[in-house]
Amino acid sequence: MPRTILTDIRWELLLQVMKSTGRIYDKTEHRMTFEGILYRMRTGIPWRDLPSEFGEWSTVYRRFNLWSKKGILDNLFKSLSSMADFEWVFLDGSIVRAHQHSTGAATESSEQIGKSRGGNSTKIHLAVDSGGLPICFDLSEGQRHDVVHANSLVEQLDEVNT
Repeated sequence: MPRTILTDIRWELLLQVMKSTGRIYDKTEHRMTFEGILYRMRTGIPWRDLPSEFGEWSTVYRRFNLWSKKGILDNLFKSLSSMADFEWVFLDGSIVRAHQHSTGAATESSEQIGKSRGGNSTKIHLAVDSGGLPICFDLSEGQRHDVVHANSLVEQLDEVNT
């Protein structure tokens, strides 16, 4: 696991951005919680299978859920995006297979899950900086072409780069 652990410098930057929202305070276990969230996102394991080094799986999940609902993770992404290297910007799309139960019950919000013969899928349209780090993204149904979202990504880039 040491290969994937955040450096102290990166953690301090993340913590500063998270605290600047005014919705989170400094707790020593936040670092391991955040590491647990990143580990789960990288590996795709179920929450219950999270290694105990990160703390109780339920605590890590609850904080992830709370931080998502409060917009802390969105603010973190936006703050870090503003530090991007805009020498080169690349746009690309990737299709992600959605689980068969991902569509769930009908809701008012759009879930951006497309249905095709290949199954349910979502497409991530992503703009990355010259270092390959994400700057902005759009989600669409899996069968949507990249060109459809190019204008939206360019507009988002203009907002981030100002």
